[in-house]
Amino acid sequence: MLTSQRKHYLMEVLRRDGQIVATRISSELGVSEDTIRRDLREMAKEGLLQRVHGGALPASAALADFAARQHIAPGDKAAIGRAAAAMVQPGQVVCVDGGTTCTQLVRALPRTLRATVVTHSPSIAMELMERPEIEVILLGGRLFRHSAVAVGAATVEAIAQIRADTYFMGVTSVHPDEGLSTGDYEEACVKRALCRAAAETIVLASPEKLATASPYRVVGMSEISGMVVAGDTAEEMVRPYRERGVALTFATP
Repeated sequence: MLTSQRKHYLMEVLRRDGQIVATRISSELGVSEDTIRRDLREMAKEGLLQRVHGGALPASAALADFAARQHIAPGDKAAIGRAAAAMVQPGQVVCVDGGTTCTQLVRALPRTLRATVVTHSPSIAMELMERPEIEVILLGGRLFRHSAVAVGAATVEAIAQIRADTYFMGVTSVHPDEGLSTGDYEEACVKRALCRAAAETIVLASPEKLATASPYRVVGMSEISGMVVAGDTAEEMVRPYRERGVALTFATP
């Protein structure tokens, strides 16, 4: 079998099974595991998949830059944002991540809400400029342009001084076994610090993020309280998260 044929078959397996197990595929195709691993490395460089121990998982479309992500599932993100906004109670201190879905969350907050929003995203802070009832704490650091958020040691140090009620997390990938992951090491460190600074963490998971993996792990599924997903997400997609004790909120249009 030619290399191009193997790679085409690997993509078919990934679409069908949601994962590639290198030992199984090498046996099926009668080639060495080293050959399959080489194929997976090359395909990962092309952004076609994410390598994990023993094989590969689908890569997340949410690894695209901020501008491109605004055009991915905008209706689902708006619905997820509204459902998450409804969870915020008067007087709470909430941490809000950067990203397109979290932007929809702050836009949906009630005009009369009195609360405090802590964020490391300048764009999230700007969305709240005309909300005088909401106190905004903007965390500084090095600007990570890909996601329009602050990252680095200064950001993590500032987070250590916060005790929030809820952290609304946005990530590029959510997987029941691999946990939550993103495309930048420092961004993963900031997300992990925010998760541990809050009494509960709610993940905003638009459809393109489910059952995918990205290079840098944030936390495992056991470290979050719940997820908000699109209302029409198939039961087989969310069952593994439910089985791991994650509370699911379905966002209706």
